Amino acid sequence: MPQSVSGVEMRKRQQGRIEGPPQAPGHPRPNTCCLCWCGCCKCLWNEDRMERSERQTCTKMDSIEATEEQHPTLDEMIAWSRSFEMVMRSPEGRDVFREFLRSEYSEENLMFWIACEELKKETNPLAIDEKARIIYEDYVSILSPKEVSLDSRVREVINQSLAEPSSTMYEEAQLQIYTLMHRDSFPRFLNSSVYMDLLNSKRACLDT
Repeated sequence: MPQSVSGVEMRKRQQGRIEGPPQAPGHPRPNTCCLCWCGCCKCLWNEDRMERSERQTCTKMDSIEATEEQHPTLDEMIAWSRSFEMVMRSPEGRDVFREFLRSEYSEENLMFWIACEELKKETNPLAIDEKARIIYEDYVSILSPKEVSLDSRVREVINQSLAEPSSTMYEEAQLQIYTLMHRDSFPRFLNSSVYMDLLNSKRACLDT
């Protein structure tokens, strides 16, 4: 018959299971609680450890994004007021101008222009065919909610080019929309709160 285990011995065995296996010299026991030695338990210590880790990761990512993010200088922003071409050449300038166009519900003009620029850089015939048709469906088709304003002659040229799309098939239409933005939207952009607030904010930062 197996010998009975004394109360003292039973408490020692239970305590051994709770405290876990002995640690090797120089390897301190991890600061865990309860019976979970893998750190997977939902105790307060473990949740706090995970929260600290997430904060460190977010801080690191925010730092990377802040480093990569580019901001226009005051001189660049002042140059935009003198030249629409400078606005269109600058990625930051296009972003600000796009924000203004969005407020006037004419963002599609800039998006069409950018899509045409991307098409002109394409050399793969299959990619040219695909991008040309996407541009047509998004910005030229009368069924599209993002249709840009083109005259009938330019539309007819585009329709004929769809049989054999090329990287330059939208050049005339692109120029027409560029001219429209330059003459119609650009003067209002320079007087808009979108541009003026950003310009004044940049000046205030330099003055402090």
